[in-house]
Amino acid sequence: MALLLAACGQSNNSGSGSGAAANAPAPAAATPTATPAASDAPGEAEMVTFQDGAGEVQVPKNPQRIVDTTSFYTGYFLALGVKPVGVMEGAKDSPYLTDLLDGAESLSTDVTPEIILTLEPDLIIVYTGTEGIDKLKEIAPVVQIQYGSKNYKDQMIEFGKLVNKNDEAKAWVEQWEAKIAELKPQVQAAVGNKTVSILNPYAKGLYVFGHNYGRGGEILYGEFGLKAPAEAQKEAIDSGIGYASISLEKLPDFAGDIIFTCPWSGDTTDPKIVYDNPLWAGLPAVKAGNVFQLNPAADTYNDPISLEKQLDFITTSLLSVK
Repeated sequence: MALLLAACGQSNNSGSGSGAAANAPAPAAATPTATPAASDAPGEAEMVTFQDGAGEVQVPKNPQRIVDTTSFYTGYFLALGVKPVGVMEGAKDSPYLTDLLDGAESLSTDVTPEIILTLEPDLIIVYTGTEGIDKLKEIAPVVQIQYGSKNYKDQMIEFGKLVNKNDEAKAWVEQWEAKIAELKPQVQAAVGNKTVSILNPYAKGLYVFGHNYGRGGEILYGEFGLKAPAEAQKEAIDSGIGYASISLEKLPDFAGDIIFTCPWSGDTTDPKIVYDNPLWAGLPAVKAGNVFQLNPAADTYNDPISLEKQLDFITTSLLSVK
């Protein structure tokens, strides 16, 4: 939860009409570069200059031992055929990623420089503003990622440059766009004018998610161009934030004709407080059987591998709406 709340604080209006943020342009950002830099001595790994969320950093041209402390970006490396040697427990807990991370060291949320040092990394991935970056830089080059600053396609291209997998990154984007072009007309015909909501119960009510916080938002509102209820559009999408917190009493104003839902992944509150409430039972989507359960351990992610799995589930669900 701490990771996602930190991400919430850092996120801004990101994405494109067909990417992470529906109907909102990505913020201006420096184009990542990778230019050769001379090695200090014969036999050393070739280094290149990379533009990360904090400025320029010298990184190995072909990193071999990556430690990724972000969880939410681990799937990008896996989609590029690069398995980090160390990842956060959250990434390994995702059923979409766990098999692909077999053999990678699992790091807890209290990971320390001393633990990272034992993995002998040649590249470390962190969020911008992470504490102790100076100590990590003494171990290996550190790349800082600002959560949500780029839509997932642009982020894929950037990571392709980082690990020298440019062709693979472009190929993924091309095949993804081709798949969306095939499915979008079918989905839009099935859904018609129905609205779609993403609702997660938690201790104080519900979170309403929009266009750029996983849970299928990038696909539902971005790629498929489906409509959110007016209040959800205003508070979670047009605001650029990507989510909104509401009380249970406001649920009818934010609930669409179709609902994707799961318990809040950072909260142990019993979701039946919402699901067994008469307000929930009386929603048109619930009465029509147009409610679909997401996986809180996996669908919070919006990396390429997770998105591919979500696309299959979301498409099948939407084609079955009544």
